[in-house]
Amino acid sequence: MCLIAFRWHPGSATPLQLIGNRDEFHARPTAPLAPWQDAPNLVGGRDLEAGGSWLAANRQGTVAAITNVRDPALISAAGAPSRGHLVKQALECDSTMDWLNSLAEGGAAEYAGFNLLVTTPTRLWCLHRGREQVSLQEVSPGVHGLSNAALNSPWPKLLSARTALEQVDPSHFPGKALTAFQNPHQAPISTLPDTGVGTELEQQLSAAFIVGERYGTRATSWLTLADNGDVALTEQRFGPWGAFEGETTLSVPCER
Repeated sequence: MCLIAFRWHPGSATPLQLIGNRDEFHARPTAPLAPWQDAPNLVGGRDLEAGGSWLAANRQGTVAAITNVRDPALISAAGAPSRGHLVKQALECDSTMDWLNSLAEGGAAEYAGFNLLVTTPTRLWCLHRGREQVSLQEVSPGVHGLSNAALNSPWPKLLSARTALEQVDPSHFPGKALTAFQNPHQAPISTLPDTGVGTELEQQLSAAFIVGERYGTRATSWLTLADNGDVALTEQRFGPWGAFEGETTLSVPCER
């Protein structure tokens, strides 16, 4: 994914509400939200080119989501594994904490830059693999935003998305947050971050919902994670120039 906002409220009936956009080349083959045939414990969209995902849940009440870190100066090794595999691994590992620690202690360096969110009904971690460091933190309660830099980096679209979610009553999620995530407005040049991709592309990528012929927002997804581990997922899909291509809603009851 390239833009996420989430409300983390552990101890409540709904510890997590999350909404996000996946931006990608339209030609990249993708399977819509569904249980995975070769891994039926997992439910999510799937990248058919590399086999991973950007947002998925398992049937034990764990959710994982990933964004790329946009930093041309962050050099990854040739043949680095797809970052989408981390979502699958997070949902299949025996011990979430041990697995995250192994990444934080060196394993994350095998990948290009990323942010990985992993959530259970009681804990939420964010693992950041940037140019200067790899850091693992437990996220504090509240409303947070994540794009292609560190957690809560004040990029214009992140601030707008996070503010929109803050203003939504939890009982009416996603509400106006969905409108914010599907807003194609580009930020003024004076407010843009400098991630090394040039002003024209930086401005194109500043929109929450990117509209283009070859590259753009492929999906808007939102989910709720209940305190008993049940997950409800919705995915809206889009093609070139933002054309609507379908919507899927699935419930993932916890089987613990």
